[in-house]
Amino acid sequence: MPKVLVSDPIDQVGIDILSQVAQVEIKTGLSPDELIRIIPDYDALMIRSGTRVTQEIIEAGTQLKIIGRAGVGVDNVDVPAATRRGILVVNSPEGNTIAAAEHTLAMMLSLSRHIPHANQSIKAGKWDRKSFIGVEVYKKTLGVIGLGKIGAHVATVARAMGMKLLAYDPFVSVERAEQLGCRLVELELLLRESDYITLHLPKTPETLHLINAEALAKMKPTARIINCARGGIIDEAALAEALEKGTIAGAALDVFEAEPLGESALKSLAQEIILTPHLGASTEEAQVNVAIDVAEQIRDVLLGLPARSAVNIPGLRPELLEKLRPYLQLAETLGNLIGQLAGGRIDSLTVRLQGEIANNESQPIVVAALKGLLSHALQERVNYVNANIEAKERGIRVIETRDASVKDYTGSLHLSATGTLGEHSVTGALLGDGEIRITSVDEFPINVPPNRYMLFTLHRDMPGIIGKIGSLLGSFNVNIASMQVGRKIVRGDAVMVLSIDDPLPDGILAEITKVPGIRDAYTVTL
Repeated sequence: MPKVLVSDPIDQVGIDILSQVAQVEIKTGLSPDELIRIIPDYDALMIRSGTRVTQEIIEAGTQLKIIGRAGVGVDNVDVPAATRRGILVVNSPEGNTIAAAEHTLAMMLSLSRHIPHANQSIKAGKWDRKSFIGVEVYKKTLGVIGLGKIGAHVATVARAMGMKLLAYDPFVSVERAEQLGCRLVELELLLRESDYITLHLPKTPETLHLINAEALAKMKPTARIINCARGGIIDEAALAEALEKGTIAGAALDVFEAEPLGESALKSLAQEIILTPHLGASTEEAQVNVAIDVAEQIRDVLLGLPARSAVNIPGLRPELLEKLRPYLQLAETLGNLIGQLAGGRIDSLTVRLQGEIANNESQPIVVAALKGLLSHALQERVNYVNANIEAKERGIRVIETRDASVKDYTGSLHLSATGTLGEHSVTGALLGDGEIRITSVDEFPINVPPNRYMLFTLHRDMPGIIGKIGSLLGSFNVNIASMQVGRKIVRGDAVMVLSIDDPLPDGILAEITKVPGIRDAYTVTL
């Protein structure tokens, strides 16, 4: 009988499900060394946020078939290491949707009616009604930033409460927003017109401090903001200053940039702020739901059935997985690249399999490209199981083509995306040793390996422009690892690709676009 190790506290209903097909052992509070020592005996590992599953633990788990995380995030699991070993990693992306949405709504209402502070007042022996005059949410405008599953549920309930809805999500179609009763707008308009703003975004380099001093200054002085998504999306120092100065009327935070929350100016504020200790998923129902969800997936995999919420490569036979793995990595890398180059909302993605790749099973490759396309915006919310669904919900039309006649490389992949900001394309290939090369950008020929940080420019092919860009980057202390230019004709349009050692400092991209001859510039983080 298979053996399952449960290394974090899990609701008993999950244990009962696993016990149907396996011998379940519960050992919580293990040190990394203890886990490494015992993990070779187990076929499956079920965790929550307490256990950190490192590469060393995964390599020691010689019998492991699946790692199940009872929750949404999998940042405590080395997913690439598990993928290399052919171990499935599953989570519960929807198990706490309702809990997180309801906590958001509870925070909004508590903030509007000063409930926590009124409670403290009356327990202190006071009967002070005048200090706690609240406001109604009825007919107020709620700005929803991020229309994923949680944001969509918040919008649905808020609409039923009589609120007007604005939404900002560059990856959601107008039709999807309208289905939820939301008017899709740009972020600046949402900030200006909303009475309440609620955040439902992953934390990415783009969303870090999305709500900063500049954004707060654009909001109404009567506006209130709620964050039950991820810490760091709001600049907490800027928020504390805005609340103290009366720039906005209130805030309610369940998540923080550093948790647990240490010394913070937010703690000294009066009734204009509500703070809770990351309770978004802390309901009895959510804990039961995630336990059931993940336990059922572990049970199914141990019975030889597919998992429904794998965050790495699910449902592929080991021999097929081994064959496709380099192509999947190529597809995901190119999808990530074109998603950032295209920017904005994507309307369609065309995936063309060329050369030897055209003779392979295409669906996993297409899904990998979609996962890459969406991963920059959705982070852990997108995986190989839900990539198709997430793309469909965002109105992305997927077109697959094949061209086995292309012989420039052993196998290559061409992606083209159209969206609100126009059309972009990328091509990538595998070299004989399996190394990835980006071989064209917007049909301009290049040959560069993907790099963590990259800068792409579209410019006029003219003397001196490369030197000007190099000097400008040098003045900002940006080190260039490599540079290549692709052009079709002499002194026509050209693409320049620079691999750089660090992210570009703020403001430098705008300076680059001012250089004579530069048509456009994009930064990419892979």
